[in-house]
Amino acid sequence: MLDADRVRVLVEVAHAGSIAAAAENMAFTAPALSQQLTKLERELGCALVERSRTGVRLTRAGRVLLAYGERVVGELHDAESAVRAAAGEAPVRLSLGAFASAGKLLVPGALAAFGQAYPQVRLSLSDVEPPDGYGQVTAGELDLLITHRYPGVQVPAATGLHRERILVDPLLLVLPEGHPAAGTAPRLADLADQEWICGAAGISNRIALDSAAAAEGVRLPVAYETRDYEVMLALIRAGVGIGLVPRMILDAAPADGWVAEPPGGAAPAREISVVHRRRPPAPVPAMVDMLRRSARRPGQR
Repeated sequence: MLDADRVRVLVEVAHAGSIAAAAENMAFTAPALSQQLTKLERELGCALVERSRTGVRLTRAGRVLLAYGERVVGELHDAESAVRAAAGEAPVRLSLGAFASAGKLLVPGALAAFGQAYPQVRLSLSDVEPPDGYGQVTAGELDLLITHRYPGVQVPAATGLHRERILVDPLLLVLPEGHPAAGTAPRLADLADQEWICGAAGISNRIALDSAAAAEGVRLPVAYETRDYEVMLALIRAGVGIGLVPRMILDAAPADGWVAEPPGGAAPAREISVVHRRRPPAPVPAMVDMLRRSARRPGQR
């Protein structure tokens, strides 16, 4: 039978991206963790990681074991929580992971409300950009993940997890103030001669833009690549391009120098969801409820 502690080492290394980072997280030395990995590989008779100066990369066998290992570690976390609850101990921590704009606009109010209702629970928040984070929830490293899915982007499998959509966030066409197309409900195909601002190839909002344009039979030229919506709005205010921006972002942004409206034709939107284990510790449902309330009017004026 595999040693659970060594399997946990593999999980930690995979999530941290390097042996050194995992060692710091686990309060071990890097050589000690490397030795545990080597012993695990010897037990299985195959390589699990490929080491390099920039970190580690899991082999095919390593990825297979990681999927099982995350579930094993998660079940051990659940077992510990259940035993402590049976012994009368109240939960003392809750860890969240959230993407940047959710961390700025959805999370603060929920954290404040939760802190007042559960002052004994220590909260932590980590930056987790989609599609990452599912494995950390499975392994019990995160109690709750706030994530998104843009149109055209494949959502990760949520095996053994519960995923709940809490907000549909429309992507609005944002134009510089005074743009000739403002107020005309133009389709994306009508704006194929414009310079667009969006993330780089492979970024979620770029995939959404390309998918929506392809549905109208056009390809839109992206002249300025940024995944930062604040930068995008600054460029739009300067009149150098146009873009699709989630309404949640616009509701929290100064309303000057730009106009926003749904694009003609299709109505693309990103979905914001929360993900947690199927048997979450007691405070998690309460936090989910507070996030639902926060999502009803996120940052609106």
